[in-house]
Amino acid sequence: MHTDLPAPLAARGLLTIFGSTFLELVGYFMLTPWLVLRLSERGAGPAVVGLFAASAWIGILLVTPLASALTQRLGRRRALALSAAVPALAGLGYALPWQGTATLALWFALKLVAGMASGLRWVLAESIVAECSPLARRGRYVGLFETMVGVTFVLGPLLLAAVGPSSEAALVLSVALLTGGWLGSLALPALPEPHAGEAGHALGWRGVRQALRAHPVIMAAGFCGGFFESGLTSILPLYGLALGLGAAAAALLVSASGLGSAVLMLPAGLAADWLGRRPARRGGAGGARLFLMRLAAAATLLATLVIPWVADTPWLAWPVAFLWGGAGGTLYTLAMIDIGARERGVALVNATAVLVLAYTLGGVLAPSLAGAALQWAPRAGFPALLLAVALACLVLLARARAGGRV
Repeated sequence: MHTDLPAPLAARGLLTIFGSTFLELVGYFMLTPWLVLRLSERGAGPAVVGLFAASAWIGILLVTPLASALTQRLGRRRALALSAAVPALAGLGYALPWQGTATLALWFALKLVAGMASGLRWVLAESIVAECSPLARRGRYVGLFETMVGVTFVLGPLLLAAVGPSSEAALVLSVALLTGGWLGSLALPALPEPHAGEAGHALGWRGVRQALRAHPVIMAAGFCGGFFESGLTSILPLYGLALGLGAAAAALLVSASGLGSAVLMLPAGLAADWLGRRPARRGGAGGARLFLMRLAAAATLLATLVIPWVADTPWLAWPVAFLWGGAGGTLYTLAMIDIGARERGVALVNATAVLVLAYTLGGVLAPSLAGAALQWAPRAGFPALLLAVALACLVLLARARAGGRV
């Protein structure tokens, strides 16, 4: 097990990442719906708006495998500063006068580049939190960080509604928050940065493949987490409408999922710490994390098994959505805690990159596959798809062995 960083260095690293990430994500989740609304007001169709929103995820997928190589080349401090500066600069680009197709193309390019920068920051922030957390309390800090990220999902849109969903003031405030995130990132202390060659870990795509071979089941848990926490969120209103719920009630299913994610991630991290300290615990701390991941996967499966009764009892949709979001977020949080306990430096960045990639793939595939299932076979196809994913995740975790290739 890795030793702690010096306490002052670790505390400064955690404070920097928590503070700067909070500001940047509040600005990001304020800016994204503002852009969508402005595009709609200017006559863009749903397909164009959807593609625009997806371009950020495409950027994340493009940059994630290169995160370790970029980090090694720039150093963590400069890489973090760059990843925070790009979205702020992109925000300034959205203030340029609207010139029709030319401006639309510029917006797409800015969203793609900002997405790439956000993907790099995602990997860096997660890995730095895991590395700076004290060994005995890593679960607490990682769980707290994930909970904070979930809070920004709510605060950003709330600020947008308060300032004015389509106002210029909203753009100014979001860019100010993004700039604050960049300025805060400059305070990151110089953390130890082992060279890839000396540590025996590759960079770029080779490093990603190396990390995938080292942690295959953890990455499967990341995919399942992204599928049920992030991916299904966008399809939940459609699921609610298919159940016969009204538009407002169907939209509230998203809140139920988000509430589950926000409420359960910190307790999961605390439980990982507590169980890991029990001397009689079979498999030690690694076994405790694996046990909790199995519980989360089992909760996902049990919630999915309830689907056949939801059509006749619509109120069941809320606890089901709560468990999907909570269990999915818990799987991701525990996976991050696990690789943070096992890896350091370049290896930690590589493993985090693969976890983010797996989570993102789950988040991207879920709405398209679930949407098709709801359209063509809402009674059988939709639950069958979700059962297949949940069952596959549980089987992989059940077959995993603590201390082995998790």
